[in-house]
Amino acid sequence: MNGSTAWTRRVTTPVRDFLRTEAGSAGVLVAAIVVAMIWANVADGSYEKFWHTDLSIHLGDMSVELTLREWVNSGLMTLFFLVVGLEARREFDLGDLRDRRRFILPAAAGVVGMILPVSIFLAVNHGGPGAVGWGVAMSTDTALALGLLALIGKRVPDQARLFLVTVSVVDDLVALLVIAVAYTDEISPIPLMIAVVLFAATLVLKRLKVRSGYAYVPFGLAIWGAMLASGIDPVVAGLALGLTAAAYTPARDELERASDVYRSFREQPTPELARFARVSMVQALSPNDRLQRTYQGWSSYLIVPLFGLANAGIAIDAHFLREAITSPVTIGVFLAYVLGKPIAVTGVSALIAVVTRGRIRPGVGWASVLGSGTIAGIGFTVSFLIAALAFEGPMLAEAKLGVLAAAVAAAVLTWTEFRITFMLPKPRRAVALLGDADQLTDLIPDVDEERDHIRGPADASVTLVEYGDFQCPYCGRAEPIVREVLTDDDLRFVWRNLPLTDVHPHAQLAAQAAEAAGLQGKFWDMHDLLLENQEKLRVMDLLGYARQLELDEERFHADMTQPACTDRIVADVESADLSGVSGTPTFFINGQRHYGAYDVHTLKEAIRLARIRAKIAARRH
Repeated sequence: MNGSTAWTRRVTTPVRDFLRTEAGSAGVLVAAIVVAMIWANVADGSYEKFWHTDLSIHLGDMSVELTLREWVNSGLMTLFFLVVGLEARREFDLGDLRDRRRFILPAAAGVVGMILPVSIFLAVNHGGPGAVGWGVAMSTDTALALGLLALIGKRVPDQARLFLVTVSVVDDLVALLVIAVAYTDEISPIPLMIAVVLFAATLVLKRLKVRSGYAYVPFGLAIWGAMLASGIDPVVAGLALGLTAAAYTPARDELERASDVYRSFREQPTPELARFARVSMVQALSPNDRLQRTYQGWSSYLIVPLFGLANAGIAIDAHFLREAITSPVTIGVFLAYVLGKPIAVTGVSALIAVVTRGRIRPGVGWASVLGSGTIAGIGFTVSFLIAALAFEGPMLAEAKLGVLAAAVAAAVLTWTEFRITFMLPKPRRAVALLGDADQLTDLIPDVDEERDHIRGPADASVTLVEYGDFQCPYCGRAEPIVREVLTDDDLRFVWRNLPLTDVHPHAQLAAQAAEAAGLQGKFWDMHDLLLENQEKLRVMDLLGYARQLELDEERFHADMTQPACTDRIVADVESADLSGVSGTPTFFINGQRHYGAYDVHTLKEAIRLARIRAKIAARRH
């Protein structure tokens, strides 16, 4: 009840919740890295001794024996890559990548953003012993990069962060394939085949629509164990499982079924019905959403910081620094990230835009593309994983130092780049950050001036559409907020009916009353009365409101059941289904769905951004 409905909490965007979570965890990760560095330099060898402690698990004749660091790197990090896979799948199902053409540019930028840094590293280390560690220099740490981007560029638009995520999707996929192929000394085929069969079994369970997460846990653990026994780092299994979890918004029929079970529990509150109600509500959410809610917080605030604590400790003294700053490994890693990443990401994006004559171009401005390229120079998780596989002793420490130094340099370069961008005049800054690419439209169908109920100037540059239910308390709370944003004289507002009859028994009649009043030119008057009197929506109340508005009561009462009213409501409900709307209130701003809170500040900021985009589009066309 804090300005964000249960629906908007559960039905999140593909990436925005992820961005906020990773940004919040960046401070925890940086603190863990600092603690690791201090620990390694003041505790006289206890850092390495602790993380090399053996921890084994025995089950009959089977056993797993790993050091504490290996449990973190190959065990807990599997859950981190599970979250990465979930986020990649969510972006494909619900994000900008649902338009597959938009995957071409970030895919190319991601691949070249790995090839060029590796080439720089190999050029520096050509013929030397450090060349074996070429994989250290290719992978961006999405979580740390997003977190630091949020810290150093608080006014950077979400679209810039989304562009970074889409580039990193390819980055993570290729990096884990490199671990599986190039940094695996010996592969045992039988355990690998067992892992493949078990993975196929999870796909069968998914095909059979087995939704209980507990059914997949034994398979996940068995796949992890089989991958470990095969010699391939089992973190690959986490990514593969994450990619299989579909993401979708809850369907209205499933939500209605859940509310039916809840009503049964309300009438007969037994433990069995309580369990059914809980299961029905949870299963209305997509597997992707349920898994993200379970593991994202653990991944961001515990697993990744713990990985930093276990791997970032480097004992630094004068002798080591003298050796490291001239080491081809340190120099190669540093140059690969600081130069290779921004040149590759920006250059490939520009080249594709030129070759396709603008048909394929970034969904953000060139300043955001460059900023994404510079912040992509932050490598950590996969870089340290590969460094641990490729090196040992001083060369391992040199590789880690190169990664950490590159992260600092990348953060400084990104801060500088965005600082310069924010000094530009407003129109140029807007284009530099947001770009002029056409935005995907979520609203189906678009606003029709002949059909839709519109409040505000017809020539407004921004249109705010609300799918609402006159009996929904959240819609009642949203109404004064909508009224406040409507003081904007360049905004028009559209109401579309979505009566949730399974939870609001009077919502359908109220919608019919509003439409009947509209036939006499008083839709908005009735709309306001209904939202002001949500507890009084019975037939006699509705007739009283008609009388209060001086409507023809007989005509009003007859029109309520006529196709002119009922068909219009059915059309609104169908448009809600096509637009992926399952709860109220749900807002669309210039055709794009608004996620999350709908307080005055958030809505005004979203409207401001939509207006800037509209002006950019108008100038381009």
